[in-house]
Amino acid sequence: MSWPRIRELVRKEFIQLLRDKRNRVILFAAPIIQMLVFGYVVNYDIRNIRVAVVDYSHTMESRKLIDAFEGSHIFSITHFLNDERKFEDLLLRGQVDMGIKIAPDFAAIIRRGQTAPVQIVADGSMSNMAALRMAYTTSVLDQFNRGMLRELYPQHMSYGRIDARIRTWYNPNIESQHFFVPGIVAFVIMLISLLLTSIAIIREKEAGTMEQIIVTPLKSYEFILGKTIPYIILSLLQLTVVIIVAIYWFEIPLAGSIPLLFFAACLFLLGTLGIGLFISTISKTQQQAMMTTFFFILPFFMLSGFVFPIANMPDVVQWLTYLNPLRYFLVILRGIFLKGVGLDVLFSGLNIS
Repeated sequence: MSWPRIRELVRKEFIQLLRDKRNRVILFAAPIIQMLVFGYVVNYDIRNIRVAVVDYSHTMESRKLIDAFEGSHIFSITHFLNDERKFEDLLLRGQVDMGIKIAPDFAAIIRRGQTAPVQIVADGSMSNMAALRMAYTTSVLDQFNRGMLRELYPQHMSYGRIDARIRTWYNPNIESQHFFVPGIVAFVIMLISLLLTSIAIIREKEAGTMEQIIVTPLKSYEFILGKTIPYIILSLLQLTVVIIVAIYWFEIPLAGSIPLLFFAACLFLLGTLGIGLFISTISKTQQQAMMTTFFFILPFFMLSGFVFPIANMPDVVQWLTYLNPLRYFLVILRGIFLKGVGLDVLFSGLNIS
């Protein structure tokens, strides 16, 4: 193996990449922009649930129920309606997320010590968001029921209780950004490395320089190394940038070892760069290479556990996820970022779904 020949090929590759101003934007600005966009967009935290209310009761009890929703700082009463039929129009237009109907006999039923029904209509077009809204609604109703019981039965009752002291480790505030941002780091690096390497060899074919390279003393493995090393260096530089953005912009804690993180990234890049070079080899044009790359990116994203838990997938699909390098790198990134685990824990826990 001749390292001088590999060095010159690496230098040529860098010159070809950096002499085009558009490539410079893709190489350095695109990862930061994607990181910022995905970091804010991919978020399941619910902070404002818009609610429309139809109060046919107009009593102290119904007012207390409405105040219970407004006092939660999650629900926002945006519409007070006189007709429940307007719920559908507001939900269709996306102006509210939920509707609450309080019956005329709401207070009378409660004063008799009976269970008073309250109708709640929610927008279920986004099932996961609707489930979270219903969970928050149930919590508010439970607090309201306990408060009404204390008012109706003020006598002191002593009984044994369970004192649950709940602690959430690794993500104390249960912020979805702490879960998603490390995954976005992996996705951005995979996207850039696949796109760049998928056109590395095909560019030589289209420029007509492949024949010139073939007649040189350059060996095949030296050619592959010369084509791979520049993208490894660029991908590690981009990884450094997006990690800095994750830590200092999104304030994601990095509890683990930075050298271990970069070592795992190098192993991950061997897989993505290998796939990119394979695409570049079998493609005849750059357009074909780009289309083939996106054919790989979507299954990698969907089968990685980035958004959808692998345990919820069919068994056959779960077996297919073992072929996905992004699946393993997500486990590694989240383990190093949030848990601070070492190589021994990562090696034994890479089957986490």
